[in-house]
Amino acid sequence: MRYSEDHKAQTHQRIIEEAARLFRRDGVGATGLQPLMKTLGLTHGGFYAHFKSKDELVETALRHSAEQLAAASSELSLAGLIKGYLSSAHRANPGEGCPLPTISAELGQRGAPSMTTDELIRDRLSTIEAGLHGERADEQSVLILSAMVGALLLSRSVSDPELSDRLLKTTRRLLIEQNTSPNTA
Repeated sequence: MRYSEDHKAQTHQRIIEEAARLFRRDGVGATGLQPLMKTLGLTHGGFYAHFKSKDELVETALRHSAEQLAAASSELSLAGLIKGYLSSAHRANPGEGCPLPTISAELGQRGAPSMTTDELIRDRLSTIEAGLHGERADEQSVLILSAMVGALLLSRSVSDPELSDRLLKTTRRLLIEQNTSPNTA
């Protein structure tokens, strides 16, 4: 049975969206193609009608995640961005949030860091820098992004809920206090 081009495009998009969610939640290495396709009610062999390789899917899914992240934060102030990023909701829902805490180390260790990760980081830095004032905003944006990703990663890695909350709350409070004027917080 032949499917319409529209059906193929919809299936392609479903694969990207589910892969993006699983890569953010579980990581690239822990996300197998067979379980991914099975989750969508598709066969493993059908994957290759849409992508040449898992690496191609990783880049496409990362790009999709980056676009979602940019759209979600486009209207936020710097304080709003920090609050949302360092929230218990973001911590509890890695499949819906920023891919950086889950996949950065993994992609770097694979020996071929992702060009899409470069784009994502540059976009995040630019968004943060736009909310800063002063001659060292470019340097400060690196510090803020690194603190946010690190605090979120650490908060997800501990078993003690109080410690996890402390990591988020302290980092959030200090970043906002040190990088926003009282009128924007």
